[in-house]
Amino acid sequence: MSIEKEHFLSCIETNRGIIYKVANSYCKDVDDREDLIQEIILQLWKAYPSYNPAYKLSTWMYRIALNVAISAYRKASKRSQIYQPLSETAIYLEEDEVESNENRALLQALIRELKEIDRALILLYLDGYLYPEISKVLGLSESNVATKLSRIKQQLKQKFTAQ
Repeated sequence: MSIEKEHFLSCIETNRGIIYKVANSYCKDVDDREDLIQEIILQLWKAYPSYNPAYKLSTWMYRIALNVAISAYRKASKRSQIYQPLSETAIYLEEDEVESNENRALLQALIRELKEIDRALILLYLDGYLYPEISKVLGLSESNVATKLSRIKQQLKQKFTAQ
């Protein structure tokens, strides 16, 4: 196995939570999630030779994973022409993680109802990314990120307290 391939596989293993989190947020069922995970890894592999180590690896991975997920989501939406809510699987971490906290489950359900770009924004925010990093991943200005996040948080808070 080449050094490049070993390093890539190590990067995937170290940051697999990013891939699972994005796939769980954009897919309806297990088969679709597995397909999306494979597509994300394939696109990461194709883009890997052009990765610039001067930038944070996880930010680069998020950008690619979100772009692949959003593209897949749009294609699926066009095929069905019907909005289908995302599955009730957990947003955070591994797909086999069990969610026992009702508040977390409610928050996750509310996040799944957001528009795709808003969902990506809040996922990055909840994962601890700063506005400049979110801005780079999503291609938005920092002020736009701040404004959108403020509105998303307010919207989620209103829905959460109404439950």
